Amino acid sequence: MIRIGNSRRSGSNTDRCGGPGRAMTPTEAAILIMAKAPHAGSVKTRLQPLLGPQGCARLQAALIRRTVRLAQLVAPARTYLALDPLTAKAELIGLIPTSIAVLAQSGPDLGSRMSAAAADVFRRHHGPLLLIGTDAPTLTAPCLKQAGELLVAGQDAVFGAAVDGGYYLVGMARPMPELFTIDPALWGGSEVLLASLAAARETGLRVGLLPALRDLDTPQDAADFLTEGALPEEIAALLRGTARVL
Repeated sequence: MIRIGNSRRSGSNTDRCGGPGRAMTPTEAAILIMAKAPHAGSVKTRLQPLLGPQGCARLQAALIRRTVRLAQLVAPARTYLALDPLTAKAELIGLIPTSIAVLAQSGPDLGSRMSAAAADVFRRHHGPLLLIGTDAPTLTAPCLKQAGELLVAGQDAVFGAAVDGGYYLVGMARPMPELFTIDPALWGGSEVLLASLAAARETGLRVGLLPALRDLDTPQDAADFLTEGALPEEIAALLRGTARVL
């Protein structure tokens, strides 16, 4: 039976994850960021009607930079980036610190790529792992810290629910490839979190939940984020079309 704990869904993002005033001591967890290279025409394609291909590439670059900075606040010596494709690694010079370990993504679908990248990190890091993407621009350091604390406190896995039915974070106390073996056709759809929780249920895992956050995938997401006023200014400026070209 799956045991769910620490799910809170009221208040602001930072309040729900402990507030910005929490001591930000490094977590014991490593952080793995899954990212697509910021190539025009191949990233954030659903936002092309709003930003165009070049604008989407600039947005992706900003999201990568922001996510890496965030991860380094929480796991300064244990931040990894799994890049698709790895051949674009040289293009990240100036975008992320050279100290970040850049890994390859491999596999026919998102689940297999996450599983392979997580296994790669677990071979280097013997401790909890937080796997995140770059699409949740209101994710905070306290939320990452809370996820790591839940794993250290005894949860086997932690999910950060996305409002579209996916998830923006999965934390693992140890290698758990079974979490990524859901039907490949479900990846990117509205049943990813439910299917992943079912996979956890089958193996009796203790699972914690973080507050739900919105992904930035569509023009409607962009409009909602701008209305809410919670975006980092760099991201908001790009969505408004007012940012300096990078």
